[in-house]
Amino acid sequence: MLPLISRSLGVTVADGIGRRHRYPLHRAFMVRYLVLLLAGLMSWNAQAERLKDLASIQGVRNNQLSGYGIVVGLDGTGDQTTQTPFTVQSIASMLTQMGVNLPPGQQLQLKNVAAVMVTAVLPPFAQPGQEIDVTVSSIGNAKSLRGGTLLLTPLKGADNRVYAMAQGNLLVGGAGASAGGSKTQINHLLAGRISGGATVEREVPTMLGKADTITLELKTTDFANSARVVNAINRIFGDGMASAKNGRVINVRAPDGDSQRVSFLAALEELDIGTAKAPAKVIVNARTGSIVMNQSVTLEPCAIAHGNLSVVITSTPVISQPNPFGQGQTVVTEKADIAIRKDGGQLVMLQAGVNLADVVKALNAVGVTPQDLLVILQAMKSAGSLRADLEII
Repeated sequence: MLPLISRSLGVTVADGIGRRHRYPLHRAFMVRYLVLLLAGLMSWNAQAERLKDLASIQGVRNNQLSGYGIVVGLDGTGDQTTQTPFTVQSIASMLTQMGVNLPPGQQLQLKNVAAVMVTAVLPPFAQPGQEIDVTVSSIGNAKSLRGGTLLLTPLKGADNRVYAMAQGNLLVGGAGASAGGSKTQINHLLAGRISGGATVEREVPTMLGKADTITLELKTTDFANSARVVNAINRIFGDGMASAKNGRVINVRAPDGDSQRVSFLAALEELDIGTAKAPAKVIVNARTGSIVMNQSVTLEPCAIAHGNLSVVITSTPVISQPNPFGQGQTVVTEKADIAIRKDGGQLVMLQAGVNLADVVKALNAVGVTPQDLLVILQAMKSAGSLRADLEII
């Protein structure tokens, strides 16, 4: 549902269940917001990109957290303590802190305990008391974490400060059983997840409302898109509102006050930038043979001939036995047969392709496997026929 402008200089937005929320707007941005709304209505059905799809706001980011923890309550599938001494040390240290003194030289035989690493993502503007999901992964030689319980684990950030505390029962999306040397397993058993398993204890400060300007960061460095974003912002909100620092960073003047700044950012993210053309790129995964290309890839006319050279070596064991009652010994030798086969490649003419469908049709005409296509793409790039950046991952 579209937002409505009230008489008291505010924006009223109706959510999906019929409730209405009002956000105040600064008077200086009222007319510009109306122009932005009308522009959005005129381009409702257009294939255009919003600013939030191309750029992010500097300082509004996730932060990674991690910590070392202990999972207990396993059904005999924990770490083998003889090979993971850090698990025994962790349990002994925990028991000592709880007032349990172990006899000197006591060797613990633990089967229901596993050492794990706990990771989480702290979202922007997270407040103390907010719950976040955590992922628990085994770092020892445990067989399964299914049915385990994570003990209280502090989660630290890059500055080595504790930002959350995690604890709870693991949910492992797998199952397995073994007996008599046979084993069956479904999915992965050494990693689990706890929904809402960590509580935020510290807020990450942000500078979003402290400066006079807001910095936008494009997701990819592109001077054309940077200029397009600046022109769109200045066209709607007035000249001088935005300025490009380089092909990725854009500075935008923002109103004072948290509420007004939030309303301004909400309108800014919905700004119609137009159709931003992505740079032509071909992504090649050399390990799996996967090839992905976007719609900006084009081909120049070229001719390709590709042949396969295969070498097959077959080894056959030959047993030589001595005569009966002879003094010789049985000897096993090998007879090797080597065959070299070269498949002739026909010369294929590829016409110029101006869209993705033409490129796919031209490459399919070569009739090679994905592994062979990797080499052909590299040769086409070197010859100047492939009009795209070739990235191998």
